[in-house]
Parts: sequence; C-alpha cells; structure tokens
Amino acid sequence: MSISHQDHAYPEPAAHPNWSSRHHKPRPLTPAQQKQNRDALLRAQHTPRPRHTTMKAAR
Repeated sequence: MSISHQDHAYPEPAAHPNWSSRHHKPRPLTPAQQKQNRDALLRAQHTPRPRHTTMKAAR
C-alpha cells in the first residue's frame, strides 16, 4: 500500500531557517580555546562523580 501526499493529516512543517546551510560557517577555535577545551575535558574525565544520597539509603 502506497501512501500518497493526500493521506497525511497535516502537511510537513517547513524547516527552521537555522537548519539551512546558506549561512556562514562557524569560526574555528583559536589555539587558546582549543587548549582550554582540552584541559576542561581532561579535568571532567578524571574527576569522580559526586555520590548522591537518596531517601531510601538514608532510612
């Protein structure tokens, strides 16, 4: 069974303008920004997650 355009209850909405690729590409990160991101990633990967206590564990 094929689905034709008339079988849809609503037409597909138009794509958001931000999704179009006509706009400029984002600026590349500077070496300082790249280093800052690498350092933050390393800190996050090597920092233990805090343990959350729940009400069940407190009983």
